[in-house]
Amino acid sequence: MNLYSGMKIKIWVDDIRPVPSGYEGTKSVEETINLIEEIEAAGGEIEVLYGGDAIKILDYLAEREIFYPIRIHTANPVGRANMERMIERYWN
Repeated sequence: MNLYSGMKIKIWVDDIRPVPSGYEGTKSVEETINLIEEIEAAGGEIEVLYGGDAIKILDYLAEREIFYPIRIHTANPVGRANMERMIERYWN
């Protein structure tokens, strides 16, 4: 039985900030995509994807037409604006 089978998982994407309690942490786009695919394959559920400047992860999800709840944490105003625009376009 896989670790994520039947579980609700919160993913924290950040290569600097510490992973909060209750989250699975990833530090890169590739690591995040691998975790998403592992959770999906196990029959787990992604409760929220909480990330910094991760437009490539949003691209990956939009291409697959899978729209997990997204929360943004980034100090990069351009990155935030780009992600918000993409979320507005595809997630609503």
